[in-house]
Amino acid sequence: MILQDIELKNFRLHLDTNLHFSDKKNFIMGGNGQGKTTILEAIYYLCTSKNFSLYDLETLNFENSFFQIGGIFKSVTENKVKVVFSREEGRKSYFVNNKQVNRTSEIIGKFPIVILTPSDHNITQGTPGDRRKFFDSVISQASQTYLQTLLDYNKTARQRSSLLNQIKDTGNRGLLGQLDAWTEKLVITGTEIIKSRIKFLSEFQEYLNQSYSDIMKEYEEPSVEYEYLGKKNETDDIEGSFRQIINISVDDEIRRGTNLFGPHRDEYKFRLNNIDLKKYGSQGQHKTFQVMLRFAEYFYLKEKLGNDPVFLMDDVFGELDAYRAGKISEHLENLGQTFITITDFTNLSYLKKSESDITIKINKGVASYA
Repeated sequence: MILQDIELKNFRLHLDTNLHFSDKKNFIMGGNGQGKTTILEAIYYLCTSKNFSLYDLETLNFENSFFQIGGIFKSVTENKVKVVFSREEGRKSYFVNNKQVNRTSEIIGKFPIVILTPSDHNITQGTPGDRRKFFDSVISQASQTYLQTLLDYNKTARQRSSLLNQIKDTGNRGLLGQLDAWTEKLVITGTEIIKSRIKFLSEFQEYLNQSYSDIMKEYEEPSVEYEYLGKKNETDDIEGSFRQIINISVDDEIRRGTNLFGPHRDEYKFRLNNIDLKKYGSQGQHKTFQVMLRFAEYFYLKEKLGNDPVFLMDDVFGELDAYRAGKISEHLENLGQTFITITDFTNLSYLKKSESDITIKINKGVASYA
């Protein structure tokens, strides 16, 4: 898949920007606060209908009442995508080929995208929720079934949690029948999520291993452990275990007024040469692991969807030493279309460029080709 063109109106500093992209590497250069990351934000909007860092209103230029992003994706077919946000209406609209799409779930995976930013440090160094968010986003792009099941589960978990809190506050045991019904749905949808995650990791591990082998050429063995319901990568009678642990803990759940078990509390642990990365990994090892996760995501989605994702890299090279940056730059040749933001003072000697690559300079929201 290729993003051929993009048009920005009143989008942060970009009042009227029109760009034509290379189908390989697109280097977007500029100083801090000049609007280079805004280009990546706009691309992310087109692929997902959402921003990866800010709320919609925060991306609107202060002096205007609306912003609009338009783009043309080319694959087997051509798709014209448009995102419009109105300050007055306080709402955003998303269009594909002039037809409005109202559900985000219909968009996810249609225009696959992988994004690597400095905030990716949360994946390896942050909370279990950060890691669940990463893996759920990968699986959801590859599987509409998983995405829908996850949405159903989250809705069920909210309803059940609300009921648990109601029983806690009122002491009304007559509500236990309703609780049983929500518990059953939680177990069924939660079991499907756990099974999907286990299956996904059994496949994803190969892509992660390959990324380390291809890029770093080092004898480092990465691995991901998935812990659910207090178990590690086990597959025996998941539904039975889930139901049993809730039955044992329901009184405690009522006392606390919340769901204590389920996929929304699961954990992923990263290891390098069988050593806990979060506890003992160096900053360089953390950053390398984060980059390898994104490359693994790219090739996983490419195979599952039969479509090359767009690959975004925001100010990543500034955090890497010359050796790692050079290795990663070389590997970008194996990807499809990439967008890479770099600062004016970034050392570019390690970046491998070809004749088909382009450089776009951004200065106070004005773009020009270098």
